[in-house]
Amino acid sequence: MDVSVHLADLLGEPIARLERIGDNHAWSVFRAETGSARAVFVKARRTPDAHGKGVFAAEAAGLRWLADGHESLVAPVLAVDERMLVLPWLVQSSPTADAADRFGRELAALHAHTPGSYGAPWPGYIAELPLDNSSSTGEWGRWYAERRLAPYLATAAPVLGADGVRLIERVIDRIGDLAGPGEPPARIHGDLWSGNVLWTGDRAVLVDPAAHGGHRETDLAMLALFGVPFLDRILGSYRELVPPASGWRQRIPLHQLHPLLVHVVLFGGSYRGWPWPQRPLRWRSRSSENQLQKGQVAHRRCISYVHDAMRIYACVPKLC
Repeated sequence: MDVSVHLADLLGEPIARLERIGDNHAWSVFRAETGSARAVFVKARRTPDAHGKGVFAAEAAGLRWLADGHESLVAPVLAVDERMLVLPWLVQSSPTADAADRFGRELAALHAHTPGSYGAPWPGYIAELPLDNSSSTGEWGRWYAERRLAPYLATAAPVLGADGVRLIERVIDRIGDLAGPGEPPARIHGDLWSGNVLWTGDRAVLVDPAAHGGHRETDLAMLALFGVPFLDRILGSYRELVPPASGWRQRIPLHQLHPLLVHVVLFGGSYRGWPWPQRPLRWRSRSSENQLQKGQVAHRRCISYVHDAMRIYACVPKLC
């Protein structure tokens, strides 16, 4: 595919400049300028095979659906088809405490726009992995166990080992004891690690969602997992508007299990040899925020985090 030609067809205007930024998963990323001097961000599939054909449609659907809850918090979709996704080019700036406070408030407002059920009305993806968005009005815990944990267990099993698989199976079996108080479905981003939070001007803008009706603690747990600037300020302003239910800090490892399993499936055992902390990252106090922000947490440590998160649940009396 000629990226410049295809992009021009999608946008309906000529492309004056196209710069390849890099590759990620099954697609390449570009910065382009149109003939009218408009700068855009472009994702383009590198191969035309059937695998992952719905990735860009799912991402675009998720962004538009999130915008229904809080339009200014997410990047608008300029154009999409199964080979390409186009968003505005966002000029990034250094995050500030004020911007973090605003992000916390806007995230709380987004979560408050309940979609009425768990799941989403489109086939989901996280990276290039299918994501089961089957709708449910039942309990969140069972939906999470069946749609976000169980589907990845068989593929992750060779890396997790027999003991790791058994621990996750115990979490799935006892999910009702671990899920916490019932809450209405929240409109969540679903993959809210720091790389999907872009700081621009005086605010944060969200990109690349795995959006669905889910539990709002999932987004909070993902922010903590790989670190985001001013985490304490974000969560502080969030809690002022919509306080999480009692015990939410203890449930963070449960919400982190899904993204960690996804990383095991995507990257296998290639990161096992890297150093890792004694337990998965959860809530951090202000005094430890600097350590969090210095990149102590990296994707390459995720496999050990999975094992550690499961060990925490192995010690919960309700599971023993």
